Amino acid sequence: MENVLENLGAAAGAASPLPLTPVSTVVVRPGRPLEGTVRVGGMTKNAGLKQMCAALLAPGTSVLRNMTPVGDLPEMVELFRRMGADVRQPEADVVEVDTTGEITPEAPYELVSRMRASVNVLGALLGRCGRARVAMPGGDNIGSRKLDMHFRGLESMGARIRVVHGYIEADTPGLVGARHVLDFPSVGATENLVLAAALADGTTVIENAAREPEIADLASTLNRMGAQVIGAGTSTIEVEGVEHLDPVETEIIPDRVEAGTLLMACGIAGGEIELEGARMEHLEMVVLKLGEMGLKVSPTATGLWARADGRLRAVDVATLPYPGFATDFMPMTVALLAVAEGTAIVTENLFDNRFMFVDELNRMGADVRTEGRHCVVRGVERLSGAPVRASDVRAGAALILAGLGAEGETRILHTQHVDRGYEDLPGKLAALGADVARTND
Repeated sequence: MENVLENLGAAAGAASPLPLTPVSTVVVRPGRPLEGTVRVGGMTKNAGLKQMCAALLAPGTSVLRNMTPVGDLPEMVELFRRMGADVRQPEADVVEVDTTGEITPEAPYELVSRMRASVNVLGALLGRCGRARVAMPGGDNIGSRKLDMHFRGLESMGARIRVVHGYIEADTPGLVGARHVLDFPSVGATENLVLAAALADGTTVIENAAREPEIADLASTLNRMGAQVIGAGTSTIEVEGVEHLDPVETEIIPDRVEAGTLLMACGIAGGEIELEGARMEHLEMVVLKLGEMGLKVSPTATGLWARADGRLRAVDVATLPYPGFATDFMPMTVALLAVAEGTAIVTENLFDNRFMFVDELNRMGADVRTEGRHCVVRGVERLSGAPVRASDVRAGAALILAGLGAEGETRILHTQHVDRGYEDLPGKLAALGADVARTND
């Protein structure tokens, strides 16, 4: 096991060297305050892709609805087809996964290296096939995200794991229930262990489990497939293994990160918006912080309402596991604080390389200084439009939002990264009245 861990640090957090989609550019120009209503899409990247992995556990056809067509979805569809599943998309936001046939328990490098979520096939393949060969995952280059918690948890259930030539090779004579305490409430590790435990022999208890809404949604889907998962959404999850699971039809929860991004866009540009489908209970800490900054947010019968009257004020923010302030919101928060009144300290407690976008934001006239896991943001009244480059999903979203608070034209390059996690962020902002458009030049 020690040799396995020594080989993981750089590989687990490495960015994919492969192109995702053709390079694209978004242009943002000064506009009027935001106004109108948009619908928040399904949380495909952080929830839907994991429930596709759950479908591997049940021979037959599972139907996933509200699967917003973000950029990572075609990659996962292709991965499943390579493994032998028949995947169809009869509608833009509907995915049918037929795992009736034999599943080949191998996930090749050219697909897995493009997205982090693909590592969740590991637990599902061990549960379904008793073995797996999965390339080390890729995704955004936001710091080291080691897999030792995944491995130790699966080993406690009877799996044998080694890393050979960039592949995770795992096998088991049969998974058995075990009690495992996670070093950190890792979302990915919690999901992998729950997926593996669903068909294990006996009871698995996961302590210090992640509590995100995506975990509860995954457990709900598994339970409707016939699993016995209790405690999802708390720090202790108990899974009683069953002999078989059945296919399911399910609907993916709304994307809380997209909703939070649009709320922060309103904070920067000003105005009054409604977000259909957004759930207040998934955004309580974000709404609390935005309220302290002066953004008014209230639940409605169908989602959330928000209004910004003038320039917001700075507040300190520290990222923490759910229900704390999620790290996915941090880059957009820094963009908002860059044009807020006053000075704030932002602390990133989860990833060690997430401030890569700050240099680009400072090119736009922001006053942000970083040191280790902290950055000091001194708000300026207006930013200055400039050409900048998106390095990952949330960094790109932050730069698009920053353009809403800038004088002149802002050109954000490499926004294909943004499309990995958002269906059409520029289009939704434009629907609210922002002067945002795509260009291929």
